[in-house]
Amino acid sequence: MIGLAVAVLAASTLANADTCSFSTLSGDQPMVIAHRGASGELPEHTIASYRLAIEQGSDVIEPDLVMTKDGVLIARHDRYLSTTTDVASRPEFADRKRQRRDGVLLKNDWWADDFTLAEIKTLRAIQPRADRSDAFDGQFAIPTFDDVIELAKETGVTIYPETKSPSAHAQSGLDIEAALIEALKDAGWTTASAPVFVQSFEPEILRSLNEEIDVRLVQLVTPIPTPKGLRSNIDLDSIKTYADGVGPNKVLVINRRGGTTDFVSEAHERGLFVHPWTVRDDQAPTDGADVETELTRLFASGVDGVFTDFPQTAIRARQSFCEALSAQ
Repeated sequence: MIGLAVAVLAASTLANADTCSFSTLSGDQPMVIAHRGASGELPEHTIASYRLAIEQGSDVIEPDLVMTKDGVLIARHDRYLSTTTDVASRPEFADRKRQRRDGVLLKNDWWADDFTLAEIKTLRAIQPRADRSDAFDGQFAIPTFDDVIELAKETGVTIYPETKSPSAHAQSGLDIEAALIEALKDAGWTTASAPVFVQSFEPEILRSLNEEIDVRLVQLVTPIPTPKGLRSNIDLDSIKTYADGVGPNKVLVINRRGGTTDFVSEAHERGLFVHPWTVRDDQAPTDGADVETELTRLFASGVDGVFTDFPQTAIRARQSFCEALSAQ
């Protein structure tokens, strides 16, 4: 029954999309990007979470990538493992815990690049957020990037890998860029038409990838306060020289009072698509609106896609937005 409901929703959404005129860069309907899979319902970055997102009708699934000691790309949001795996309960790995710097923070934890892939495969995923169900903790293995590519090829979905902390990996002697390129070449996905977006907060790796492969590249940006309000930490004119799109914190698109900024129009003027992050059913906007209102505001602003932990909600909101446009 779930599969039938999802199929009906997807068919209805596609039919309605044909009747809508969206304000996206291409004019197509904005993509629903499953942030770490359907991570609002199942432990993030697991094949089960990605598969559920696909069954719900997501256009894209997002694997964050870190590397193991033996140089294998795995899907984890962080280089440290305690928040998303059961490593802390494994006595055989107790001596692996150590203090390292993660960005500006010193953290005492277990680190992916202290483990071989064989060791990582013995771990199981857990729910990292205390406000979400832990009913599925311990049930799912940690997938490799190759596992995610295999799933994408099987289902026809687009993938949106993020290279996590490439400079920190380099300090450990690991080349996340080379590993990513090798995986994409093996998949036959190195052209602009490939079902791939690659994103990063670090512009250096995107600049380098721009010289090596032709997949769509996305610069992630964060807000910086100024006397006139928030602005992107990286200038859009700079981004357009090496990337195809920009992934802003959503407050750069819809401000904390619920108003629309000029971010999308300014990005579109430069030929950059916009994919803001992250919409969550269980995290209301700061002005008190509900998630459907938040999504409607984003779609009305002209964003080209949204990252969400709850893809089914975003798909339903996109359909409702389309129906409202058609009725005008």
